[in-house]
Amino acid sequence: MSALDLGALGGWLARDMPEAGAPIAAEKFSGGQSNPTYRLITSAGRFVLRRKPPGVLLKSAHAVEREFRVQRALGQSAVPVARMHVLCEDADVIGSAFYIMEEVEGRIFDAPSLPGLTPPERGAIIDAMNRVLAAIHDVDLEATGLDDYGPAGNYYRRQADRWAAQYRASMTGDMPEMEALIAWIDANIPPEDGQRCLVHGDYRLDNLVFAPDAAEVRAVLDWELSTTGHPYADLAGVLMQWSMPATTEGRGLAGVNRAALGLWSDEDFVARYCERRGIAPIDDFRFYLAFAHFRMAAILQGVRKRALDGNAADPERGLRLGAYVPQFARAGLDVAEGRA
Repeated sequence: MSALDLGALGGWLARDMPEAGAPIAAEKFSGGQSNPTYRLITSAGRFVLRRKPPGVLLKSAHAVEREFRVQRALGQSAVPVARMHVLCEDADVIGSAFYIMEEVEGRIFDAPSLPGLTPPERGAIIDAMNRVLAAIHDVDLEATGLDDYGPAGNYYRRQADRWAAQYRASMTGDMPEMEALIAWIDANIPPEDGQRCLVHGDYRLDNLVFAPDAAEVRAVLDWELSTTGHPYADLAGVLMQWSMPATTEGRGLAGVNRAALGLWSDEDFVARYCERRGIAPIDDFRFYLAFAHFRMAAILQGVRKRALDGNAADPERGLRLGAYVPQFARAGLDVAEGRA
């Protein structure tokens, strides 16, 4: 992964964001397999620069322009986001489009088991996570100018077709369980129920910045997969992540005694979410969980392909994450066929 060209960036900043000062250094944040992100240190302070990766990219992937738009639109909403400064769509400046935003100080929890916290503190963190997810889904699309942020029509039909195509465009070998899951999803798309809202697309604990000393979400990060669609996709994504192994790569809660740690059960998280949004309890969550596993498998297959092609932010980690694709596909099939 090429480093930032600070000379070229400095010339652009002098013209388009002079208040940022002159760039002194760029420190790449560890983790993340999509859009490379840097702490930009300048003569005026510290900022965050997020760019598309260089190289050939899948169609519609790595849309930093959309990330910039949605976070700017949410700046005056109940959803906490970093302040957006400027977007550069000219790939000739540093080799790909990028945007610059404020750096939000706070805590990011990589492990959902929240080691080092007390049971009450863990419960408060999960409650804040639940509250912000409900706030995202309650955003007024017209008031924020996001009514056209995603196409109309059946969200799951659209997403199923998109991610099946993305998966096949990044295949590195045959995977019968993934093909079986794709076929099940295709045959079980639920009818529209009138719910259309802003969806984050990758809502999980490690995409939230918490206050240094309180259970308060200061910023929701990584809006690359955001669109308008159906809220249960985000909700299922949280539960899908928790079902993964409690390892550095899995970042899940499988096998963890949640009650002893003060963590919420899946049922508690869904029930409190429904209460917050004033909606009826969800009768059958099976499709949404299977869909969440399918989509994650497709995303990680893209990560694996970029790692093999040399375009991943962290190629070694990309290959490790890519190894989870069969596990997500099998888990999705288990959910779909009533074995989980």
